[in-house]
Amino acid sequence: MTASRPDRVTVAAFVASVLLAGGNAIGVKLTVAELPPFWGATLRFGLAGLLLLLVVAVLRRPLPRGEHLLGAALFGVFGFGLSFMFAYWALQTAPAGTAQTVLAVVPLFTLFLAVGHRVERFRAQALLGALLAAGGIVLVFGGQADLDVPLSALVAILLAAACFGEAGVVAKRFPPGDPIAANAVAMLCGAAILGVLTLVTGEPVAAPARLETWLAISYLVVFGSIGVFVLTLYVLARWTATAASYAFLLVPLVTVVLAAVLLGEPLQPVFLAGGALVLGGVYVGAFRRPRPSSSAVPAGARGRGSMTAEDSAGW
Repeated sequence: MTASRPDRVTVAAFVASVLLAGGNAIGVKLTVAELPPFWGATLRFGLAGLLLLLVVAVLRRPLPRGEHLLGAALFGVFGFGLSFMFAYWALQTAPAGTAQTVLAVVPLFTLFLAVGHRVERFRAQALLGALLAAGGIVLVFGGQADLDVPLSALVAILLAAACFGEAGVVAKRFPPGDPIAANAVAMLCGAAILGVLTLVTGEPVAAPARLETWLAISYLVVFGSIGVFVLTLYVLARWTATAASYAFLLVPLVTVVLAAVLLGEPLQPVFLAGGALVLGGVYVGAFRRPRPSSSAVPAGARGRGSMTAEDSAGW
């Protein structure tokens, strides 16, 4: 059974993934200044997947097979393909503040999907933490949210949030194995979906011409994709999907700080209050030790959705 309270290495990996992902929004902002969104995402995950395949070949790590292959493919479909498809489509008409506010429901989706897949028990503490943290995000980004947003865009953002949540859950339901090899498969699956979408929408396919675009893509490929998602699968192997999903609430706070430092964007006073609420919610939902319970683990929480020593040994 995956531990509900992580060890120090898992916490360090979780924090590192949040810090690395904090720069992604800035990288994407620089990228879409030159490249159309779906093509930019295809290029990002396609290059990351190919680079990981090279690492797999050099290190002679086995590619996932059987149930591990299914888990890696599903993680790619939901975590890279469908989620970014919905998110990028919505961002064509919805402001970033609105998108960030709506995406605060990712931990809630993850909690209910994990319970529905029977890989976790329902915990009121996790629900309370998710609601508190989501409230903090609304406080930070709610003022930037545009209420005059097409219903289709809001639905697309919710679908993106559901796909992000499902990606973490399927990684628990069907453990994909080694995070490097699994991400190579997952990112190429996601890039394939985004590539088809690029062709269907008629976006121009061309290499970037600006140096700053290449620098942004380099960060997104090496740190924002390979670094973040290898660490993400590492954390998912050792922690619950619901707890790991709180990264979606911490990353925006890191992005705001980085934008203030790198781009000179002002920090609003509400950021401190909202950030404190997010941190409190993450602590309550993910880190606070639950009360001991003598109740048995549900049968559905064992087996496929539970990590064994053999499953995690290669990670």
